[in-house]
Amino acid sequence: MAAAAPVVELKQITKRFPGIVANDSISIKLHKGEIHALLGENGAGKSTLMNILFGLYQPDEGHIEINGQSVAIDSPNKAIDLGIGMVHQHFKLVQPFTVTENIILGMEPSKGGVQIDYKTASEKVKQLSDQYGFRVDPNAKIEDISVGMQQRVEILKTLYRGANILIFDEPTAVLTPQEISELIEIMRRLVAEGKSIILITHKLKEIMSVSDTVTIIRRGKVIDTVKTNETSPSQLAEKMVGRNVSFKVDKTPAQPKEKIIQVNNVSIKNKDGISLLDGMTFDVHAGEIVGVAGVDGNGQTEIIEALSGLRKIDSGSIVLNGKEIGSHTPRQISEAGVGHIPEDRHKHGLVLDFSVSENMVLESYYKQPYTKRGFLNFRAINDLAKRLVESFDVRTPSIHTKARSLSGGNQQKAIIAREINKNPDFLIAAQPTRGLDVGAIEFVQTQLIRQRDQGKAVLLVSFELDEILNVSDRIIVVYEGKVIGEVRPEETNDQELGLMMAGSRQGGIKA
Repeated sequence: MAAAAPVVELKQITKRFPGIVANDSISIKLHKGEIHALLGENGAGKSTLMNILFGLYQPDEGHIEINGQSVAIDSPNKAIDLGIGMVHQHFKLVQPFTVTENIILGMEPSKGGVQIDYKTASEKVKQLSDQYGFRVDPNAKIEDISVGMQQRVEILKTLYRGANILIFDEPTAVLTPQEISELIEIMRRLVAEGKSIILITHKLKEIMSVSDTVTIIRRGKVIDTVKTNETSPSQLAEKMVGRNVSFKVDKTPAQPKEKIIQVNNVSIKNKDGISLLDGMTFDVHAGEIVGVAGVDGNGQTEIIEALSGLRKIDSGSIVLNGKEIGSHTPRQISEAGVGHIPEDRHKHGLVLDFSVSENMVLESYYKQPYTKRGFLNFRAINDLAKRLVESFDVRTPSIHTKARSLSGGNQQKAIIAREINKNPDFLIAAQPTRGLDVGAIEFVQTQLIRQRDQGKAVLLVSFELDEILNVSDRIIVVYEGKVIGEVRPEETNDQELGLMMAGSRQGGIKA
């Protein structure tokens, strides 16, 4: 009996953009009931390839077969008709709408041809949610639910439209460890029901945990396709970046000196009077990296915003180099010696429609030599951009390319280059390796340690416990807006940290 045709086969797909070949004659097969991972560096061409499969781009060469039949996918609507659904890295949801309103958007069921049959749609959403164990409230507003739940809504949206082939683009980039475990269970349930999944990810641990097959792409070309159970994380990493990658960052013991930043009993309430920070207290010395561990939503965002001037504090004090900065503006804080790698690079890190070179001077354009007699000095701006792009390995066709055209990892490198170039006394690194490949993670972590070794104070906020344990010299654990414990990475482990993040103080006493 002949073997069944692959549910998807990409044959010799090539896609070019100005100055770059994003996909260079790529061929991939996805079989029914399989999770096929696409692994590659930031900018390797993975998302471009999947955008072609979903009809957002058209290939310059090559063709696509679905269940053995050659098809032309000229729009996302055509992809949906063929049973293909895509869960994008950056969610495509309308925040004030309910879960059901988002899921049915564009294909609203009508009652009598006049009004939307919301009740029937809501019941179908609930039935799908129950079937896959999503626990999503069909009537909740998107703006009121967690990031993990929003992702489930994106998955439900594809299932509601009848998708049998699902593309997940960096699905765990913004999830907590608990949400990642739940997503992996959901993916297993989907393939058990006969769905087929293409998973784009940089996270080797997840690839080893959930995929059946891995295709490695480097600079637009397929390097290899292997069975997951016949490879290892180190082999995959080497194929992905073309060299050996260290999973353990090398660093000497910290040599802390004077206090650079002191956060004293800081409290912040929201507009409804609910406490977001409740007497937060800690300090960071020159020459050390302090890691902040905690489940998302326990005050990390608020303390980052307070330290960078994006949010005013209600009480307490923030002292930088002996001077109070708690009521300063973001520009004043930046000029006082604070660098900020933000947790949301699109919202707070870049102006996406500005060029790479313009983004490099967002915080210094008004200073010499970037402004000359009241006008921007583009020669100086471009010289700076060229130097930083080269020093920090920002892969871009040109310094004049718009920031939105860069891969996520290269956007992050551009932000890090800009912030480190400011030579800050205190560097806030919030989720600095979110969505990055292993090579880029190694690069970013090395840069943070280099800043420490140059006598800077570094605050690392990350949901990746491996990163916190690997990079930090001290770890503070936050819970419900306050610091409930401090540990040394060499004296703890992820189990103890996990318990503390859930509210247990050292020794197992509940906070």
